[in-house]
Amino acid sequence: MRRRASSLPTSSWRSPPTIDKRRIPVPKTPSPRTDAEELKRQLSVRILIFALLAQLVMAGGLIFFAVNGFPMIGGGAPPQSRDRAPGTAAGTAPPATPPAVTAALPRAKVDRFDSARAYRLTARQVAVGQRPAGSPQLVRLADELRRLLPSGRFEALPDTTPAKPLRNIVGTIRGRRPAIVIGAHYDTLVTPKGFVGANNGAAGSAVVIEVARAMRKLTRPAGARELKFVLFDGEEPAEGLPSDQPDFYSVGLRGSRAYVARHPRGTREMLLLDYVGNKGLTLPREASSDVRLWQAVRRSAASVGVGSVFPDRVDLLIQDDHTPFLRAGVPAVDFIDWSYPGQTLQDSMKQISSRALDAVGETVVQYLRTAR
Repeated sequence: MRRRASSLPTSSWRSPPTIDKRRIPVPKTPSPRTDAEELKRQLSVRILIFALLAQLVMAGGLIFFAVNGFPMIGGGAPPQSRDRAPGTAAGTAPPATPPAVTAALPRAKVDRFDSARAYRLTARQVAVGQRPAGSPQLVRLADELRRLLPSGRFEALPDTTPAKPLRNIVGTIRGRRPAIVIGAHYDTLVTPKGFVGANNGAAGSAVVIEVARAMRKLTRPAGARELKFVLFDGEEPAEGLPSDQPDFYSVGLRGSRAYVARHPRGTREMLLLDYVGNKGLTLPREASSDVRLWQAVRRSAASVGVGSVFPDRVDLLIQDDHTPFLRAGVPAVDFIDWSYPGQTLQDSMKQISSRALDAVGETVVQYLRTAR
């Protein structure tokens, strides 16, 4: 989704013991009585072995069904909910119940963010299919997403055309200016063919929308900051992969560059949500992200019980939609798990975890509740 700009600095065999083989004399002509007794003894041993094996198989079956449920008495997976995300079309409904989450991810101690809605909204975007900037399918999806943001509106990008409209989607919760921007991109790569961007595009957009929804429900103190929820268009280049571009900053990041140019003094700080929905999510500080702001984010994560998702280490420096804000002197951070294969066909709903979405959503809501 973007270019990797730089990187930061993995028994001995012992001879088996020698076995002393000795010749054991065998009677050359055993009596008939001895042969009959030996046959009876061998038969008894075999029956005993078969009985033990049968018991082991039965015990293994009991253990399996105890763990996975007994189908004959109603065990197994729970029935799926019929609830759907807003705007989900008939015939393309996303899974109503998220798959089993990764055990390593912690469960938040609070419940202000609706991770089930975020999961369904991620799936709704994926159901649209590949949706590069300016494509008819992205234009239609943008109309749905705009309605989900508070006071949602479009801001056209400079290179938009009637045939290929490029538009940021901006929602607002009024407050003291300059605002805090919470952003993600909602377009996908143009290649490889069939790329649906579950984590590279859809998950971040869904979390931004659901954070806005959560914040609208909360009573905010007098003097709280204005909040801008921005879905950036044109983050991906018009052709090829970000790594194919000699100057990704100039050909990608079109929505975030346009937003910064249009609101030069309108942003106090910026939180970018990128690869935030994958199983096994881990979010170290991206190397260019503002240190003070990231420390505040980590404190918010710890306070809601998901601090382990934000380890105290530094990862690669990545050009992303937070970069134009940094270049404009705005403190910004990038939530991105760069270990995730976000530019491949593996980026599907099979990789998305509602527990990961929840960890990020609850962290951002907590930060916004306390930000001054």
